[in-house]
Amino acid sequence: MTSYRGIDAIAERYDRPVLFYVLATAIPWACWFGAAALSNLEAQTPPVQWSTAALSVAGLVAPVGVVAWLVRKRPELRADIRARLAWPRGTRPFFIVAAFLLLPASILVAQAISLLLGYSPEQFLLRGGYTFTAGLLPVWVTLLAAAVLEEFAWHGYGTDTLVRRMPVLAASLLFTVIWALWHLPLSFIDGYYHQKVVESGWLHTLNFPLSMVAFVVLMNWLYYRAGRSILIPIVFHITANFANEVFLTHPDTKLIQTALLLILAAVVVVRDRTLFLARPPARASVPRSREKVRE
Repeated sequence: MTSYRGIDAIAERYDRPVLFYVLATAIPWACWFGAAALSNLEAQTPPVQWSTAALSVAGLVAPVGVVAWLVRKRPELRADIRARLAWPRGTRPFFIVAAFLLLPASILVAQAISLLLGYSPEQFLLRGGYTFTAGLLPVWVTLLAAAVLEEFAWHGYGTDTLVRRMPVLAASLLFTVIWALWHLPLSFIDGYYHQKVVESGWLHTLNFPLSMVAFVVLMNWLYYRAGRSILIPIVFHITANFANEVFLTHPDTKLIQTALLLILAAVVVVRDRTLFLARPPARASVPRSREKVRE
């Protein structure tokens, strides 16, 4: 069953946005600010390093735990999440291909454009490493786990709980703000990617949230047009993480990539106005006592 926007009607049952985002942000913040404090201690003993890693992982896993807690008494939502973890059937191949190739293609096109501005063709060479560290955790594990765990939480519960109250475009923009703030403590953890971004200057620091605007709009477009499949944003996020690390991309080229993705996101919104701009129908208020029974 789908709504007038083409979104499954069951998406409207994800009905605890404030509680979800408060917990899914506050718990990681507590963990990551603790990890940041430990990572900047002068004496980096093994217990300190392991504690930093443990807090880092706990913050990443926390939103998934919040989802599990919110759906613990909601069998229809648990069944919906399980169903959406299966590979999407009946989805147009275009959306699946886009999930795999859109972000890698964007960085390659941005690098090609940068050549016209005098940047080095060596950007197309493989890096053979990573631009940041993740403490005791292998960087590739961090990149992979972050994409899987985050999208399980954001598209397992978080996105739908916003979209039931507002148009998809407004929900995407609001989520971008929340997500940017969610990442904030990571910029204080020594050696982490987000700290390296801040150290590179204000322009590249500003580019991070701007790139997220396009990233979220495009990811939500693929998510809903693939029948709310959680696997589609996971693939999209994984390819984005690795595409931006695998080549010797100049930091300025990522500014070009952001500009390209923002243009593409604007085109997608205009062409798919029904999805992005239509408002959800007004809902009758539900007494709080009935909400408790339903939960």
